Amino acid sequence: MKSLNVELGERSYPIYIGADLLANPGLLRRHIPGNSAVVVTNTTVGPLYRHTLNTALDGLRTETVVLPDGEQYKNMTVLNQIFDALVEGRFDRNTTLIALGGGVIGDITGFAAACYQRGVHFIQVPTTLLAQVDSSVGGKTGVNHPGAKNMIGAFYQPRCVLTDTSTLSTLPDRELSAGLAEVIKYGLLWDREFLDWIDAHLDALLNRDDAALTEAILRSCAIKAEIVRQDERESGLRALLNLGHTFGHAIEAGLGYGQWLHGEAVGAGMCMAADLSYRLGWLSQSDRDQVIELIARARLPIGLPPALDGQTLRQLMSADKKAINGTLRLVLMRELGSAVLVDNVPEELINETIHFYTEVHPRREQQL
Repeated sequence: MKSLNVELGERSYPIYIGADLLANPGLLRRHIPGNSAVVVTNTTVGPLYRHTLNTALDGLRTETVVLPDGEQYKNMTVLNQIFDALVEGRFDRNTTLIALGGGVIGDITGFAAACYQRGVHFIQVPTTLLAQVDSSVGGKTGVNHPGAKNMIGAFYQPRCVLTDTSTLSTLPDRELSAGLAEVIKYGLLWDREFLDWIDAHLDALLNRDDAALTEAILRSCAIKAEIVRQDERESGLRALLNLGHTFGHAIEAGLGYGQWLHGEAVGAGMCMAADLSYRLGWLSQSDRDQVIELIARARLPIGLPPALDGQTLRQLMSADKKAINGTLRLVLMRELGSAVLVDNVPEELINETIHFYTEVHPRREQQL
């Protein structure tokens, strides 16, 4: 087992990374201060791992809430199912909510923990690669609004993150690639050396080599932990973690949540960010093409879906949370391994990038 800390003063917490961690009851129990826990999972993950987790919770008062599986269920209506279970079960403020699942389960459970009785304990047990490297770390929680992704939420840190890499053995190939989008993101925005490592080890990652996956998760979490340490509530630096997300969130909203996985939309979004960075003169054409090639090799889409036109995409981008006073702010790349938050990108360049991906660049469907 490997571990690292997210250093946030009194809100600091450990991330544990390794195989078969769910079978280690002492690891989880040391972070549950009370005598009750509510496990929140979904219809896909629950049957696979709920029994193992409940065994680790033996002796505590426990209840399990099973939610439907999919981004389209990350909303206020489904959130209320968690609140209903907590209220009907008369769980007090010393209860611990445990998120067992991917990013949707982690986000919605964390938001429930932040709100119930104005805050109860919370533990992340991410079971997808995307959740393990990104959404389980840093305390962003929330749900979607029909008009914009993650528009309703709170910053709320967990007591720990328990990343059991054994859960990746049951992850569909499409979900694995979606997680690799976020791994690639860390190299593009922060660490050129890590980006080169990903490029060299991509085949091993796609083949689920345990050592390669563990290294990718550890290095991704270390980068995110450092950024969160410096800027917990996204006043500046943390916004860099949204590389590809302004385009990606617009794709998700335009298609309808759940049509593309989050990582798939981010993969296409990072291609668009690379193209726009090239048009601003920051990346060379070979740099841009390297980004596109790497994302394609990860079995991710590198263009817009045919069902989404450029005008609709641009309108949806205006709903991005980073927009200030109606001005679009984009995370772009000054060079590979270094990202920057940019205001006032010329509208004609944004339109050129959108045109490139809707009319010029060949679309890549890849079993979506």
